[in-house]
Amino acid sequence: MHPYIKFQEFLKLPERKSLLALLLLWGCLIALVVLGHDGWRIGQMLWLAMPGVLWYSWPVRSLSWHRMRTIALTAWAVIFVADAMTRAYLLQAYGAAPDSALVLGAVANSNPREQAEYFSSNWRSIGLWSMTLILFSVVAWKLADQGRRSKGVRPKWTTIAICGLLIIGGIAYASKPWRRLHPVVFWTHWITSAGELRAGWNDQQKMRDDALARAVATAPIITATKPSTVVWVISDSVNRDNMSLYGYGRATTPALQAQKDQVGNQMVVLRNAWSTEASTLPALRSMFNFGVPDQEGSQHVLAMARAAGYKIWWMSNHDDIAVEQQHARFANVVEMVNRTPGRSGTSLDGELLDHLKIALEDPTERKLIVVHLLGAHPHYSLRFPAQSNPFDKATDNVERQLIESGKSSWIRQSRKEYDGAIRYHDTVVAQTLQLTRTIPSSTEDRAWMYLSDHGQEVGHVSNRAGHSPMTESGYRIPALVWRNRQQDIKIGLDERPFRSDWVGWTMVDLLKIDWDGRSEARNVLDPSYVWQPPTLQFPIKSFFK
Repeated sequence: MHPYIKFQEFLKLPERKSLLALLLLWGCLIALVVLGHDGWRIGQMLWLAMPGVLWYSWPVRSLSWHRMRTIALTAWAVIFVADAMTRAYLLQAYGAAPDSALVLGAVANSNPREQAEYFSSNWRSIGLWSMTLILFSVVAWKLADQGRRSKGVRPKWTTIAICGLLIIGGIAYASKPWRRLHPVVFWTHWITSAGELRAGWNDQQKMRDDALARAVATAPIITATKPSTVVWVISDSVNRDNMSLYGYGRATTPALQAQKDQVGNQMVVLRNAWSTEASTLPALRSMFNFGVPDQEGSQHVLAMARAAGYKIWWMSNHDDIAVEQQHARFANVVEMVNRTPGRSGTSLDGELLDHLKIALEDPTERKLIVVHLLGAHPHYSLRFPAQSNPFDKATDNVERQLIESGKSSWIRQSRKEYDGAIRYHDTVVAQTLQLTRTIPSSTEDRAWMYLSDHGQEVGHVSNRAGHSPMTESGYRIPALVWRNRQQDIKIGLDERPFRSDWVGWTMVDLLKIDWDGRSEARNVLDPSYVWQPPTLQFPIKSFFK
């Protein structure tokens, strides 16, 4: 029989009715999934949903199997739509993902009475989304009931297509990053995370209380009489080798270079700066705990500042519950502008500048302001405004060197995106310094310090991009210090090697805090500084380069 005739037979009732119902069901599913997801995530969710939906097109003879399939397929579709609609509601109401610190924290911190009050005040919007879900469930049931009952006439290409799609859907389930997005897996983990967060808060609060008590017990004092403002800018995943301030071939840091030209010796660029960890959480723990986070009775920089009398701000473009609980909650004022956890967040670091300005204008005499940036955290293309990468079509010396060293095209593109992130990052970091220099009163002591938590490998050594504990690139970071008193910055400091786990000792110097146990030998700004090479996961041949 001619293929066209076969296809005509295939479109006859009941085959045509079944095919139309399938297309309508799939169309409704796509339309509603788009509400709660965007970009590549839409495709991932639809691939995960596909195996269940394709069962619809497989013929069953038994009425009982048909009814079972109708129930299962309806439930399958509703699960994906309920997930998307919940995400859409949270996005519309709060601009947040369900696994963001905002949402998880709110759920973990609520009780039945608060939940009832929430529903009573938001019943209209919740009711609208719920009615939409109910309507979809009814439509899905009606459409699922049209599933194929007999073999009939089926062109061979449809069987091949269905089998191919099932195989691809199976591959999606074999991938852990994809599989964990499945609504059943995601929300099961979400419930567990909220419970663990609730249980862990008591422990974290106790840890913070204990750290503050230890700091108070050391009786820290402020040695300066003038008002003081210190801004501490902490970035993420910035490798100093990609900063023109450090000699990189692309003009990635013109704004910081301009600041350096203006302030002269008031600013020191530590050219041999190293992180002691290649990932964020352990790096921050070492930085804030004076390099000994696991030592019994260790001090926390923010607890020490609180005990000495500083008012502390923590403003962050990260959405990380661990960072918030271990460090940010020491602050008097906490501003978390990012509501999407993980690498897919699109919140830009510039969002923090208004918060910094407000903090700097606060009349409090002693202020410590921590600004935690996303920096160049992967994905690099999300760390700067769209269509604003000046290196996107670059055919410069950096590109030629990457080609000569055998780096792949995708690594070269990653480098362009990474450098674009550094360029945007440069404008934000330079503005934090400009604001620090200009907003407070000229009669007060002001200081500013910037460093990254760790570096990033983007074709520097290996043909890969990302976090890299097994190359030097994972540990090579920038570190800059500015003080408004020129005599406080000694000439020649820029060549001193610096390790990020000792930054706490430098910070208490900038804060002019003294206490029994302070070590000047670990303060890179002090004449008595004594360098001790850290032991890293990857052996560094020389810390002087």
